[in-house]
Amino acid sequence: MNRQPPEQDSGMFLDNLRGVLDLRVKQTIILHNAPLSPAAVLVPLFEKGNEFHILFTKRTETLEYHKGQICFPGGARHETDRDLKDTALRETFEEVGVNPNDVRILGELDSMGTVTSNFLITPYVGIIPYPYEFQVSADEIETLIEVPISALLDEHNYREEAYDLNGELLTGFVFEYQGNVIWGATARIIRQLIEIAFPAGG
Repeated sequence: MNRQPPEQDSGMFLDNLRGVLDLRVKQTIILHNAPLSPAAVLVPLFEKGNEFHILFTKRTETLEYHKGQICFPGGARHETDRDLKDTALRETFEEVGVNPNDVRILGELDSMGTVTSNFLITPYVGIIPYPYEFQVSADEIETLIEVPISALLDEHNYREEAYDLNGELLTGFVFEYQGNVIWGATARIIRQLIEIAFPAGG
C-alpha cells in the first residue's frame, strides 16, 4: 500500500521530521567488508507548487566515481572540512551553487556504505529555498532533476533487484521516475527517508 502525504502544513511537517531525526538512533549500514572513506551528501528538500520535492544531480560521464549516475550533491571529505556536515554543504555549493547559509539542516540519516566506490556516506537532510539560481558545475553535473515527494511515496516506482558482488548475492532498491533510474546508496537513502517521514499506517 502506498504511503500518503501528511495532512498538515509544511512548517508542521518539517518540525515533525526534524523531531524524528533528532530522536532516532543513527546506524551505520555496510553491505560488504572493505575499507571505506568518509563522504557526505545533502538531501535537498524544497517546496514547489505546494508540494515538497527533492533535488538530485545527474553526474557527468567524465567523473572517476559514479559516472552518469543520479545522486545527491556531495562527495568525499576533505582535510579542511570541519566535519561531515561541512563536507555536504561544501560539495553542494561546488556542484550546484547553493550557498551553505541558504541551507537549513534538519538532521542526519544512517551512514551508508557504497559497494562500488568504497565510500561511507553520511546523508544530511536539509531545506533549500526555491526558486533558486543554481550554478551547476559543468565538469561534474550533467543536469538537475526535481522529483516530487508524491512520486517517492508511490510504491509502483520502486522495485528490488538482485546483483552479484564478487560472488556475493546482494539485493538493492531501484527507483524510477520519468525515465530516470536511481539505484545504489542513493536509492537506499531515499527509501529510509520515506520510511522515517511517512511511516506506514502513520
